[in-house]
Amino acid sequence: MAKKMPARDQIVKLIVGAGQASPSPPVGPALGSKGVKSMDFCKEFNARTAHINPGTPMPARVTVRPDRSFTFDLRTPSTSWLLLQAAGVKEIKGKIKGAGKPGSETVGTVTLKHIYEIAKIKQTETRLSGLTLEGLCKSVIAQAKSMGVQVVP
Repeated sequence: MAKKMPARDQIVKLIVGAGQASPSPPVGPALGSKGVKSMDFCKEFNARTAHINPGTPMPARVTVRPDRSFTFDLRTPSTSWLLLQAAGVKEIKGKIKGAGKPGSETVGTVTLKHIYEIAKIKQTETRLSGLTLEGLCKSVIAQAKSMGVQVVP
């Protein structure tokens, strides 16, 4: 006779614009397939992100329990998005992109102060809290170079 395994929590990863969660795709289908009422998530997400600039892409990890209840924690926007915002890169067809040839092209410039501020934002994230601010700054500078964003003193 096969043993029945206890049900486990499921994790759904979403990236939704701050204050712009709605039950339409991608939120509705991702949570609906797990049995969660997407409208409940949307209300709570929009309330928690009300103080952030609308449209900022906020990664969220939704933990769905076997009884269909859920909790979620918000993460900080991606480093690449923060860098491109600081560099003042404009949207093209609704997307913000780095350089096509990062070694020879530049899409914008950021100062060391921008790098420091981005590192401070990223340090608030639990999984990165163990890193030093200097280490985070070096990581952000490396990412900037790989995207074609020039770092100036």
